[in-house]
Amino acid sequence: MTPFTTVNDYIKSFPKEIQILLEKLRAVILENAPDAVESISYGMPAYKTFGKPLVYFAAYKNHIGFYATPTGHSEFANELSKYKQGKGSVQFPLDAVPFELVEKMVQFRVVANEEKSNKQLPH
Repeated sequence: MTPFTTVNDYIKSFPKEIQILLEKLRAVILENAPDAVESISYGMPAYKTFGKPLVYFAAYKNHIGFYATPTGHSEFANELSKYKQGKGSVQFPLDAVPFELVEKMVQFRVVANEEKSNKQLPH
């Protein structure tokens, strides 16, 4: 596995049709979390807000892995139930990435991180 240093490098390592999907996913994340800090963590694109993990994603042969831990998956359990899942992860088929659901999950995680951040501020 190549140790990527930027999200651009990560995305460019895939075939063109996958790059298009990943760029769209990245755009949905950044549109809904404009203050997110983008990096590579665990070898995949990672986003943080308020110093806390927001979401991660990774491309595989037949799916996009999406990670909205810790609260994103439980909050959207019904919508995610039709997709293959692991602990804290969901697999979206390459031909049916639900960008509207990703948008809702990112928005939810932004609010969750903000609320967590506000609770940790000294009063």
